Amino acid sequence: MEPPPPLVDEIYEAGSVPDLWPRALDRLAAAVDGAGAALFAVRADGLRSVATPVMVDLLQEFEAMGRPELNRRTPLAVSLRHPGFITEADVFTEAELEADPFYAEFLRPRGFGWCAGSAIFVPGGDTIVISVEKRLNLGPVSREHVAMLDRLRPHLARAAAFSARLALDRVRSATEALGLIGLPAAVLGDRQQLLSANALFEDLIPDVVRNRRQRLMLSDPGADALLADAFARSLARAGGGVQSIPIAAHEARPAMVAHLLPVRGVANDVFSAASGLLMLTPVVPGKGPPRQLLEGLFDLSPAEARVAGWLADGASVQQMASRQGVSPETIRGQLKAVFAKTGTSRQADLVRLLAGPWHF
Repeated sequence: MEPPPPLVDEIYEAGSVPDLWPRALDRLAAAVDGAGAALFAVRADGLRSVATPVMVDLLQEFEAMGRPELNRRTPLAVSLRHPGFITEADVFTEAELEADPFYAEFLRPRGFGWCAGSAIFVPGGDTIVISVEKRLNLGPVSREHVAMLDRLRPHLARAAAFSARLALDRVRSATEALGLIGLPAAVLGDRQQLLSANALFEDLIPDVVRNRRQRLMLSDPGADALLADAFARSLARAGGGVQSIPIAAHEARPAMVAHLLPVRGVANDVFSAASGLLMLTPVVPGKGPPRQLLEGLFDLSPAEARVAGWLADGASVQQMASRQGVSPETIRGQLKAVFAKTGTSRQADLVRLLAGPWHF
């Protein structure tokens, strides 16, 4: 059984336009009587996926259970490193399949229970897993359909590798563009490792940043702790905390601020090994930064940006309270929020951070 030529074309189209992968996966599932299909990237921080609508609903239900350990099928199948598609019969005995909680407690009660899948090892270290799910009442995926999927596998592998390369190249291009306007920038992977950097960023190694094997680090221990926390929260899609991190001046080097921007996008999450874009902004002595800039860089409210600007201009808490017609306690509360968002702990540190124009 040969795969339909239009399906091969759609797979390569998805490789060039990653947002089209759900449509290509839907066609793939239909070609083998499947209900849906999903493409997973196996990463250090877990599985990321792009899927057909049926599979999106199923994956969301499984995630809501809060029992990821039930799915033994994926790690067992990947460990076989089989260069083709396999089914349950290649992973479990009949007795094991009947007793497996993933099937007995999750898939079969929802009308699923048969699949064909394959692991594809793409450049960059990622493992791409493609899984086609079939309704329980239709029986296992036939050997004829497995053979057809095997003939499609080289096309799927090339298209997935191309999507991964495109996703990383986009972020690398962003770092080079930032370099043209004078901003050091680097692309970080999902373990905070350095994937790519522009020349301005590389010039700051090892004085400002250190490219360790385990992860990229800031040379200042306090700033590095804030970066590690911000990166972990970015991976978990959690809010709060410091996203713009002050780095103290050192000898001939001016103070800087590190900005961590998460890399996002439905298909990009799956195909790109990039998880964050790190930019470094130098702070040059002079007049304080505009308040609108403070709001944007440090996520300050207008009131917080106003008191931060006044502090940089030398105003006391009492003077600020008088200008606003509020109590000194109100001003101190706003300053406390500013300290938390800028990663500083004393007024003197905050003044040093803010006492200069910010050149982009």
